[in-house]
Amino acid sequence: MSPVPGIGATLTKNDRSIAAFTMLGHGLFHWFEMAIPILLVMWIRQFPASVELVGLLVAIGFAPIGIASLPGGLLADRFGSESVLLLSIAGMAVGFATLSLAPSVYFVGLSLAIWGTFAGIYHPAGMSLISTGTERRGTIFAYHGMAGNIGTALGPFVAATLLLFVDWRVVAGALALPGLVAFLFGLSIDFNPTAAVGETDEPEKGTAAPAKLHEKARELLYSFFPLVLAIVTFDGLFYRGILTYLPQILRDLPEITALTLEASLVGINVGDYIFVGLLIVGIGGQWAGGKFSERFAVEKGLAGGFLSLGLFALLFLPIAAFGFAQVLVVSVLLGFFLFFVQPLYQVAVAIHTPVETRGLSYGVTYLGEFGIGAGSIAIGGYLLGTYSIGTFFLVLSGFAFVPVLLAVLLYTIAR
Repeated sequence: MSPVPGIGATLTKNDRSIAAFTMLGHGLFHWFEMAIPILLVMWIRQFPASVELVGLLVAIGFAPIGIASLPGGLLADRFGSESVLLLSIAGMAVGFATLSLAPSVYFVGLSLAIWGTFAGIYHPAGMSLISTGTERRGTIFAYHGMAGNIGTALGPFVAATLLLFVDWRVVAGALALPGLVAFLFGLSIDFNPTAAVGETDEPEKGTAAPAKLHEKARELLYSFFPLVLAIVTFDGLFYRGILTYLPQILRDLPEITALTLEASLVGINVGDYIFVGLLIVGIGGQWAGGKFSERFAVEKGLAGGFLSLGLFALLFLPIAAFGFAQVLVVSVLLGFFLFFVQPLYQVAVAIHTPVETRGLSYGVTYLGEFGIGAGSIAIGGYLLGTYSIGTFFLVLSGFAFVPVLLAVLLYTIAR
């Protein structure tokens, strides 16, 4: 089959169906996720709470994304990915809608925890479905990631724009509506979830037993998967920290504040739209990472991507100090490589795990990405509240440099 320039006839019908379903779910996940940093600014202003407390509560709300990943993977293995994905989409919409009723910052944390629980089961089910049901795995991972970036960009863009006209509670309720559309679409679509591996290679649904689970866990433990998991976990620490607090950091940069004052007549905050632009650039990063994974060793791409992230985190403030144009440049580069690494580690999980452990392996993967990774929200709030923005970026650069070494080690011993 020839290279695929887009989602078209060169993909099988089954690949297109799975791509459409998972792209919609992934876009919705990040639509909700990345609207939260925009709303976080409102919560800090609205409620009598410090940035440290708000950051801690949001971290508690995000933590279930990781905690639910492991049972989400097991549920996908036992009951099928499609059912788990539909449950995730419905639960995310309901959980996010409750934000519109929040009377206090503590209720915000509770609402985010409800959303995060259902959001947490999305990725292991979605990744498992792509890895077992599609023939062009790397390309579909790229499309899947690009859809996530579209949701990642549209979520904060729509939230920031609506906040110009209505209260944040109304915005939260409006953002939940696309979840209903996605759920109805998911009910209508049909595909074969095991087309790429064959029915006999897929774990039998409804028959998982403790002994079998133990065997799967031991098989993962004695493979290269722990190295992949470590890489993904450090990515989660970097990803969650930078995307949670970057909107506030951009708002406070002197180079952005001056432009925001000029735009104050229409209520536009320039920093919010730079953040949206960074996320849009990430679409190109996802595409490049997915295509790289089909042509070169994914470990090489991971090493180069994380090295770039570490360097741009260290240089963000020094480069931004030169002016507005430099803020744009360093933000674009940061956004590109932040998402370039994602399809690479998703493919790395598929490469370094057997098919019968796929749901479990992606569940554990996103436990590290979103569970442990959520810790950087609390860490970031503490660093920004107690120390400085420079210290914040210094710590995040460390989160990026460690997986460079891990990717080099993985490449060396795996070959």
